Amino acid sequence: MKRIILFTIFASLLLAACGTSSAAGPEKAVEAYLTALNEKDATRLSTLSCADWEATALMELDSFQAVSTTLEGLSCAQTGTDGANALVTCQGKIVASYNGELQEFDLSARTYIAENSTGEWLVCGTQ
Repeated sequence: MKRIILFTIFASLLLAACGTSSAAGPEKAVEAYLTALNEKDATRLSTLSCADWEATALMELDSFQAVSTTLEGLSCAQTGTDGANALVTCQGKIVASYNGELQEFDLSARTYIAENSTGEWLVCGTQ
């Protein structure tokens, strides 16, 4: 009987944890995507990308491999929809440093397209 109760509690906690990630919304997926890009985490970046966007995401990651980056003032919000997709804009910037020279990439210059076709929000492109 104890095993059944423990299993039920464990299963409930596991289901609650799974439900939290998709309930977080598209803005959190985009924030996680940009964080993975800044941290140069190719595996996480791939996980947060739609299959059709993954190659582009990894190419963008490659452009940051030789530089040191910091993510400053990141804040994203859903600003609209495009059919079933969510449109997300962010504030903040990625600052890249190469040999002491700084270059800033304004995150508000893009609108991210996020999709939830698999039960998880994924970044599927930009506008």
